[in-house]
Amino acid sequence: MIDIIKQLQEANPSLGTTIIVLRADSRALSDPATLTPEAQTWIAEMAPDARLSQEKILLAPYPGAAPAERTVTVLAFSESRHLAAFATAWTADPIEDEDAA
Repeated sequence: MIDIIKQLQEANPSLGTTIIVLRADSRALSDPATLTPEAQTWIAEMAPDARLSQEKILLAPYPGAAPAERTVTVLAFSESRHLAAFATAWTADPIEDEDAA
């Protein structure tokens, strides 16, 4: 993952240093280029300066394989605390309400 972040920062320095690469199946994404309405609302309230973009990188499908160009979805933040809050809220499995169980 560090290699991916390094590639992204070198390819597009405007992303800054506080970025997260979202998996294609991220629950924060409607599609690879669009946040869900819920994630958009969260971003607007909690990290309004965050930017979503799609970037091209070279990525090997498995260790030892030849790298191939791949497009990844990146969310860039101006502050590390915003990235941490996003990761906590949107990349973990949702916790079921104990009262509902």
